Order: sequence, then C-alpha cells, then structure tokens
Amino acid sequence: MKISFFSEGNFVGKLQRSSTMLRVPESWYVALDAVHNSIGHPINESYDLGIIILPKKGIAELMKLDIIGNLRNYCNKLAIMQEGPNWYWQDYTLSEQIWYYNTLMSVDFLLAHNYSDVRYYKGLTDKSTYRMPSVMIEDSLKNIDMMTHRVGVMIGGNFCSWYGGFDSMVIANVFEEVIYAPSMGRKIIGEETLNITHLPYMTWSQWITNLNERKYAIHLMRTHAAGTFSLNCSYLGIPCIGYAGLDTQDILHPDLTVPIGDVQKARDVAYNLKFDESFYKMCSEKTRQLYEENYTEKHFIRHWNEILEKEQI
Repeated sequence: MKISFFSEGNFVGKLQRSSTMLRVPESWYVALDAVHNSIGHPINESYDLGIIILPKKGIAELMKLDIIGNLRNYCNKLAIMQEGPNWYWQDYTLSEQIWYYNTLMSVDFLLAHNYSDVRYYKGLTDKSTYRMPSVMIEDSLKNIDMMTHRVGVMIGGNFCSWYGGFDSMVIANVFEEVIYAPSMGRKIIGEETLNITHLPYMTWSQWITNLNERKYAIHLMRTHAAGTFSLNCSYLGIPCIGYAGLDTQDILHPDLTVPIGDVQKARDVAYNLKFDESFYKMCSEKTRQLYEENYTEKHFIRHWNEILEKEQI
C-alpha cells in the first residue's frame, strides 16, 4: 500500500519515527508509512491513495492550479483531510468558497477530525466521510517517566477567540498554582504582562516533557479540530477540563467535559479536582486507561484499515 499526503509543507519523503517534531499531521505520515509531497510541486511516483490537506490560507494561489486533475494522474484514489475547524473555509471570499466546495466534491472520499465533523462534511457533500483520529508516535517519548509529583496548571492556548485563553486563565486561578501557557501563532501583544509563565516555542517532545511536570490542565477552546492538547494530557494522565464536542476531550476526559460556554460548570469541576483528592486520582487513572483503549497507534492503524477496506483500496 503506497500512500502520499499532499500539503503546504515544503519537504518530500518520509519522516523518522524518532523525530522530535511529530505534530498530528506528521504523526499520521509516520503511522501510515506514508510519503509527503508538497501541493503543486512535481511528483515522481504513483500512489494507491493520495490524501490532500488543503491549507487554511493562500487559497487564491491554489485556485490557479489544477490540483485534483494533476493528482489523478498519480493517485488511484484521492481523499481530502479536514484542516482546522469545519467552518473555517466560510470566511473565504465567495469564489474561494465555491472552489473549496467543488474541490471537496471532486475527490473519492473525505476525512475529518471529530464525529461532529464527520456529520458536517457528510451532510455538506453526501460523500463517504470517515473520522481520522489524532495519534501520537510514542517512540521519542519512551525515556519520559510519568511524574509522580506535579505542580502548576497548563492552559491550552493564547488570549484570542480561537483559543479562549482568558476563560482558561480565569478557571486556572481556582487552583492557586502557577499558570503556564504555550506560545502559539495567535499570541497577542500584552500577554506577557499577565501573571502567567509563557513557554518558549519548542519541539513536540520538549512540549511533552514540560507538560509532564504540570498537575492540572484547562483548555476552554471553542475551536474544535485535532484536539492535540487533550490527547497529550491524557497520555500523561493529566486531568484536563475542556468543552464538549471535541473527540479527544469527550472520550478521554468524560468527567471533566463541560458544555460550550458553561464556564460555571468548568469552575465547579476545577473545585472538585482541587479539593477532592480521590476525584483527581480517579480522573488521572481513568484518562490513562481511556488513552490505552482508544488512542494508541495500534488503535489508529486498526481504524485506518477499516477505512481502506470500505473504500476497497
């Protein structure tokens, strides 16, 4: 089985399992032993399946290319994998929206992050649509010992509507511990003035090592896509408070999941985690168990093989 992903990434070839830069897309490449090619660049071989990840930006330039027509010459079947939240493309110009929709309609099937996204794209296109779960390649993490004494609260993003960082910070204050936050691409001016320790930009394995030191996690993010933050916390056994509708939150942290916008319930859950040691212990152990039952690479491959069988690839 020869699979290639096509994205805006500027490299060609395969990635090593030991890489320290395996975000969700790169982890898919590795788990499926897939080649990566850049969209619009020359292709040197043929594939059984090509998976296109359309970038969020630069659509006007992509419209100048016959992406699907060209890839049909090299791929027996084509799929498009969701990039970002399912509503993102509706902020494009009208002509770009029409192009995006027509591009979805021109491939053989679609892939999406969450169960809710599957229903969205299936309803939008009436095409076969499958869930493509996030996955972690654990090879570079084998030397990380699960911390037995953890301190501090990690919030999942910066202070903008995309991440909901302010809401997360307010609830994080319940724990009366040092608050940490990663530096993301949407970090706004002035965040450094808040009583938060911002982490520098780091490799994925460095991020996991740092997250491993934290006791609590909060990610009140309305924007639902890959769900990496909740997944990483679960792998480490860190209880994570977050909004419903994101698979990695719903499945891996069921006792800490609150309806979107229900900050009051998030506050109540935070108090339970802080003052009820047995509840904290239960959530920590349960999320590790749920990770092993649902999100290991073994489960990802089994799920993927089911997709290949349904599509007769």
